[in-house]
Amino acid sequence: PDYISTEIIEILLKYSVSCVELGIQTINDDVLRYLKRGHTFDDTKKAIGLLKEFKIPFVGQMMIGLPKASIKDELECASFIAENNACGSRIYPTLVLANTDLATQYFDGKYIPLSLDDAIERSANVLKVFLNHNIPCIRIGLCDSENLHSEKTFVAGPNSPSIGEMVKSKVYYDLIVDEIQTQNLKNKPIIIECPMGKTSQIVGQRKKNINKLF
Repeated sequence: PDYISTEIIEILLKYSVSCVELGIQTINDDVLRYLKRGHTFDDTKKAIGLLKEFKIPFVGQMMIGLPKASIKDELECASFIAENNACGSRIYPTLVLANTDLATQYFDGKYIPLSLDDAIERSANVLKVFLNHNIPCIRIGLCDSENLHSEKTFVAGPNSPSIGEMVKSKVYYDLIVDEIQTQNLKNKPIIIECPMGKTSQIVGQRKKNINKLF
């Protein structure tokens, strides 16, 4: 966000750039400072203001499970991105990679990464914010690569090539449970209808959702 300026935007417009992705990560200044991100929440607000002024859409990238960050921080970051009418979003659960400050903190016991289940739960809650504002989520989790399966690169954290599908599946599960409670359908036979191509997400990996529901 601290890279966006009037001069930069003029260059972007000159080369017909149609969208800018902002690595917001969090809007908590204490967390940003601890992470040495080099920008503040105020920088993020200024960047979005400039992009809006020049009518350039933006995608908001944010992270889950950052050091010092809370669930409240994550939900507020998602709400901020959504309320500023982002054209898209990305959600990245924090991974510990080799030869980083975070790896040192991990080995010293100063940082405990989220479990896969916790990362799915927290990412699903953030995804619901975007869905409620009709903001598409372009990606959840890092793109799978050999580096994420190498002991030389990956150290710890909720690393799964299927995390995006699992997060969406959790959102569907929560929606179904809410509907069952609202309609007082507990212990009653029900039929779940879904759009084409969404069956696997509703059923869940290894029928996880179905097994939990029934």
